[in-house]
Amino acid sequence: MAAAGAAVVKLVWPEDKRATVNSPANITDPLVLFMPSGKRGRFPVGTPVLDAARQLGVYVESVCGGRATCGRCQVEVQEGNFAKHKIVSSNDHISPKGAKEERYERVRGLPERRRLSCSAQILGDLVVDVPQDTVINAQTIRKDADTRVIARDSAIHMCYVEIEEPDMHNPSGDLDRLKIALMKDWGLKSLDFDFHLLPQVQGILRKGNWTATAAIHKDADNETARVISLWPGLKNEAYGLACDIGSTTIAMHLVSLLSGRVAASSGTSNPQIRFGEDLMSRVSYVMMNPDGREGMTVAVREAISGLVDKVCAEGNVQRNDILDCVFVGNPIMHHLFLGIDPTELGGAPFALAVSGAVHIKASDIGLKLNQGARLYMLPCIAGHVGADAAAVTLSEGPHRQDEMMLIVDVGTNAEIVLGNRQRVVAASSPTGPAFEGAEISGGQRAAPGAIERVRIDPDTLEPKYRVIGSELWSDEPGFLDSVQATGVTGICGSGIIEVVAEMYLAGIISEDGVVDGGLCARSPRVTANGRTFSYVLKDGEPRITITQTDVRAIQLAKAALYAGTKLLMEKQHTDHVDRIHFAGAFGSFIDPKYAMVLGLIPDCDLDKVSAVGNAAGAGARMALLNRGYRREIEETVSRIEKIETALEPRFQEHFVYAMALPNKIDPFPKLSAAVKLPPRKTVSEDGIAGDAAPRRRSREGHAARRGRG
Repeated sequence: MAAAGAAVVKLVWPEDKRATVNSPANITDPLVLFMPSGKRGRFPVGTPVLDAARQLGVYVESVCGGRATCGRCQVEVQEGNFAKHKIVSSNDHISPKGAKEERYERVRGLPERRRLSCSAQILGDLVVDVPQDTVINAQTIRKDADTRVIARDSAIHMCYVEIEEPDMHNPSGDLDRLKIALMKDWGLKSLDFDFHLLPQVQGILRKGNWTATAAIHKDADNETARVISLWPGLKNEAYGLACDIGSTTIAMHLVSLLSGRVAASSGTSNPQIRFGEDLMSRVSYVMMNPDGREGMTVAVREAISGLVDKVCAEGNVQRNDILDCVFVGNPIMHHLFLGIDPTELGGAPFALAVSGAVHIKASDIGLKLNQGARLYMLPCIAGHVGADAAAVTLSEGPHRQDEMMLIVDVGTNAEIVLGNRQRVVAASSPTGPAFEGAEISGGQRAAPGAIERVRIDPDTLEPKYRVIGSELWSDEPGFLDSVQATGVTGICGSGIIEVVAEMYLAGIISEDGVVDGGLCARSPRVTANGRTFSYVLKDGEPRITITQTDVRAIQLAKAALYAGTKLLMEKQHTDHVDRIHFAGAFGSFIDPKYAMVLGLIPDCDLDKVSAVGNAAGAGARMALLNRGYRREIEETVSRIEKIETALEPRFQEHFVYAMALPNKIDPFPKLSAAVKLPPRKTVSEDGIAGDAAPRRRSREGHAARRGRG
């Protein structure tokens, strides 16, 4: 992978539009053409096809990090003489199937002519077709801002002044007279000017007939106010950006600094995905490739610049009217955006290059806005709890409340915050990519055609489901017509949580997560799969099954999250939480009931569990519109106690207990009052069911004993 990652690529576009990445490729290297995009380039022999696609910017889904387990990266080699492109393509020009690909084909099947692009390597010239059933799974980006009203006290103030004209009796310079006008009308006694304005002052004052509007930047109370931009006459528009840089998606809001109105919102996939699906794979890419950091920094900055174009077009705003911006992101996104090498975050002690708030000019990172525009990044809490978690904390405000609030941002590396006005603690927990569809046999990212809701009849074991893009359930008239454009292509994170929880509620799996093979005689939905059993969620093509391996992957992910939460509860000396908030785009689509049935979160009143959407983006807007919130989160972050789960001996113990559904030892009385949980039963790994009552104490009995203790 190191050699492939460092491949030198020459990109070639149709109509002789050519661009070169790094230095020109060797003309003897194989030429690879991807269809239907038409993008092509030369790559050294041995380069994985997936790597070639990513370097060319061709969308090929892969959610397992190139481990040949998800099957989403399938491609087809087109054979023949493509004279127009001067390519002779043959299956002999791609490596034979290796052990991983053969195992995938043996276990899950691979359509004829299909190859896994993460395993298949380039041996000669190729024409590679990316099937449309993989392109159709391009991620759905949720980007809307919430409607909260934020008190305005931004770091930018627009000050209109009338300036005394010069004459022979008052020979002071134009800049000095502008300062006098600002002091007289706005009380600005101490004032600095950005250097780029000095050559412009005289022309601006005369164009405005000795009236002007100055944009004054003053963040902290103890700093000197500074004029960062100047317009002739009256200027009554000023805008800012609030941006959350996620490892998978980037969300941006264009906000009026004068009214607080969100003028436009937009989102896009993070292009760094082509360098690595998850955070640690991107750190590895930097470590293995000398130009890796620069490549990822350029990629994310270009994506952000593209988003600026989108929100400006949607909001009918000029880039020159954007004067301030606030960015948040996890520590690795934070570092890469700023151009900082994230290698130290790849291993203990996970040292940040900079943890405090960052104050720079937007132009320092090449962001083309108003020449004087400023950029602020919230502080990071710790090595794996970043500025995004700080923004979520600012948005939801556990430090302002008496109630014990749990905030969970579910992702490949979940961020957890627990606290109240007395004390706030935080941790990250390595949940892995299962909730994003990786390591799940039919898993995919949230996209049109993905199953997002599931219900299973406990009597017949028959399922029904809903997919993204349709409001109908699969058993309702018109469902097939409603999904004709997309089909039913797989199952995304919210659907995965629901199907496993529903399988538990229907008695298909035991509390230990084992599929009950004894149900084969009762329902054709339960089928043998080697030595274990699976549940058929959808018949037909593609056939979507929930295997024993899938259930285990979800158990591992949810156990890691619950164990991290339990560790924080112990640090807070509490056995309960009063309120739970799911943050992030994924959290918005998690049903609280199923999250609790699964044991993803601790017991709580269901009406006090809520999704808060892109709370990181909301926190960024708060910091954009009110500099007081910047001081608040800077002070709060300094007091948040970071718990390193990897160093806590109790984490593993909590993890083992949390593998059970909902949990091996923790009672869930509030959940039990709202949902009828199945009686406990054991099922051996070979799927043979048995009564667990003689061997295991009841959850209610355990709760009673804890109450006596």
